[in-house]
Amino acid sequence: MFDKIPARALSDTVAQQLLKQIDKGTFARGARLPTEAVLAQQFGVSRTVIREALSRLKNEGVVEPRQGSGVYVAGHGAIRPLRIDYAEAIEPGSVVQILALRRAIEAEVASEAAMRRSDADMAAIDASLARIAQAVADGEDGVAEDVAFHRAIAVATGNPYFLKTLTFLNQYLEAGTVVTRRNEALREDFSRQVREEHAAIAAAIRSGDPMAARNAAQTHLYNAARRLAEAGIV
Repeated sequence: MFDKIPARALSDTVAQQLLKQIDKGTFARGARLPTEAVLAQQFGVSRTVIREALSRLKNEGVVEPRQGSGVYVAGHGAIRPLRIDYAEAIEPGSVVQILALRRAIEAEVASEAAMRRSDADMAAIDASLARIAQAVADGEDGVAEDVAFHRAIAVATGNPYFLKTLTFLNQYLEAGTVVTRRNEALREDFSRQVREEHAAIAAAIRSGDPMAARNAAQTHLYNAARRLAEAGIV
């Protein structure tokens, strides 16, 4: 029923597969799940991993433990939180898909920032941009600084839901950014392009031009996918 996964895999992977089976109707609402021992054998992982996965699903309202009886699929509908499998997020094909997701969100974020940013917001964006350059000059990959730059732009929108969405995505953005930035560091022309693209986003926000900011963010993320393709990574 389930795919075997390595014991080192995150419990999130197990939770994902269980959730898929529940969504498919393999386990109906109110149905009892197999025991931890059975699930551990089917997944090929330890019972600790199974226990952690079930705990995640319990916290999300998907399953409910019953004392002395087992774990059951919740009998009521639950609001499902967005989840992305981290292990999948760093696969080359997934990196491109996440870049497409970033493009859709961050283009609008940049546009909103251009219309709503304050002087303090602009100073934070410029400071984040400078930290990327410093990290690269120090021989670091600049991943955390890159993510912080995009987060500073989200803060500048004044929209807490943009910020919450990007905060959730940060762990996956960092996974994807590791791949893209390492790729871009291999060639000086790639590094130069990234610097210029970041500067263009900041300049459009500074000038208060929402269309230019949207286009600059879209261009940056289209080009990130192109650079991966040119390097033969995807």
